[in-house]
Amino acid sequence: MYTNILVSTDGSDVARKGVEQGIALAKALAAKATVVTVTEPMLIDYGTGFTSGSIPSQEEVDSFEAASKEFAGQVLDQVREAADRMGVSAEFLHVPDAYPAKAIIDTAKSRGCDLIVMASHGRRGIRKLLLGSQTSEVLADGSVPVLVVR
Repeated sequence: MYTNILVSTDGSDVARKGVEQGIALAKALAAKATVVTVTEPMLIDYGTGFTSGSIPSQEEVDSFEAASKEFAGQVLDQVREAADRMGVSAEFLHVPDAYPAKAIIDTAKSRGCDLIVMASHGRRGIRKLLLGSQTSEVLADGSVPVLVVR
């Protein structure tokens, strides 16, 4: 049924549930897993008209990028261990400086994934509106089926 399952993770406890389900599903279907973690771009305050803003130095940018890469490596290493334990063939990707929903959708398309597995915090009401939802964006904007784990 599915041959290449994209599993997204941000390293959170909630995302781990999605990872577990995605890797287990890949094993059950003898499918490949494509595991992706996305790190967002550095926020830069250009000012709002009321404040002058602040542009980071090259050293700050380099430090941010190094920290993002290190964090992504740690997240992917945890999933790699789980996939290896379960005997699942997987590809591991870090997409830096991107917005998660778009990067997940783009990765699924470019890697030929036929299912996306991701977790959702299950926020409702004003909390969902204020905090946004990457899962909701993937569901709304993507063209690949999505399995949402809670």
